[in-house]
Amino acid sequence: MAKPISVLLVDDEIDLLDFLSKRLARRGFLVQTASNGRQALAAISASKPDVVLLDMLMPGGMDGLATLGEIRRLFPHLEVVLLTAHASTEAALRGMELGAYDYMVKPVAIGELVLKIEEASGVRGPMTSGTRTGNGFNA
Repeated sequence: MAKPISVLLVDDEIDLLDFLSKRLARRGFLVQTASNGRQALAAISASKPDVVLLDMLMPGGMDGLATLGEIRRLFPHLEVVLLTAHASTEAALRGMELGAYDYMVKPVAIGELVLKIEEASGVRGPMTSGTRTGNGFNA
């Protein structure tokens, strides 16, 4: 039996953290949560998750893009999927330039999120639309 995929969910919205962590745990993922970028970096150091789901807009001096930059610097092989409530193409493209695996717009369907986590962890091959391939998006 394959080891469960470990996921770090980072968002300042505590209700969303609770909701998503319960849904993902029911689907067999090992889920940890953090409510800001500094907590996320500490959790990554301690537990080495397979995938990070990272909110782009967080208060406290370290937003999602700043956190992503630190993750790329400290843990260059860790896959990060950005979550945003704001469908900002510019911010999403900046995140991709910084090394995010992909991004998803909230609210996200749990089934789509599960597929993206599996894809990012290498359990499932890449989807055919909107995913990163080395230097950009697939058409």
